[in-house]
Amino acid sequence: MNEFGIRPETANLKELGLGNVANAFWNLSPAELVEETILKGMGVLADNGALAIDTGEFTGRSPKDRFIVCDEKTEEAVWWGDINIKMTPDHFDKLYDKVTSYLQQRDVYVRDAYACADENYRLNLRVITEFPWSNQFAYNMFLRPEMEELKNFDAEWTILCAPGLYANPETDGTRQHNFASINFTKKMILIGGTGYTGEIKKGIFSVLNFILPHEKDTLSMHCSAKHW
Repeated sequence: MNEFGIRPETANLKELGLGNVANAFWNLSPAELVEETILKGMGVLADNGALAIDTGEFTGRSPKDRFIVCDEKTEEAVWWGDINIKMTPDHFDKLYDKVTSYLQQRDVYVRDAYACADENYRLNLRVITEFPWSNQFAYNMFLRPEMEELKNFDAEWTILCAPGLYANPETDGTRQHNFASINFTKKMILIGGTGYTGEIKKGIFSVLNFILPHEKDTLSMHCSAKHW
């Protein structure tokens, strides 16, 4: 067996309220995700072989719609304002229920990965997406566990990405229908109403920009390294 398609022995989507999804595709290869995207009519291959996607309404991030849950962990530690916008725990929980309910009876794509190469700072991530091409983005963006690591992968942070779910600002505590919300206590990121995959990346960057200086006494830096 190769690394693709492995479901970790420790994984259980029921614990996340996703016990009734139609199919859960674990750690698919890039070729499989590209094929899924094309078969679903969500993208095409460009002349150079790259997968071309129309992300819809949003072609970039929406900073005014990124929220952080304000609770005992963050209330006195986050610099609140126009960049770090508060969301109540209750509103987050309601959005979580909406996202998990929305994903029932749908195919989901699960990617296990990690951020930070140094084990002293590493975050194990589980990215669960509605669309295969969002999962392809996570494959490209984050560090990839080896096959043996995948078998017993234990996720610390979870990202639920459901572009097709729209929030109701009147009841969900959002500014408009799209949202990206970070809960440091529950170690979870919710993304909805936007197909722009950069919200996945920026969500984890924001997590690291809090955890590294606040909990690890380490200055974070926005950079990357590629190994081909």
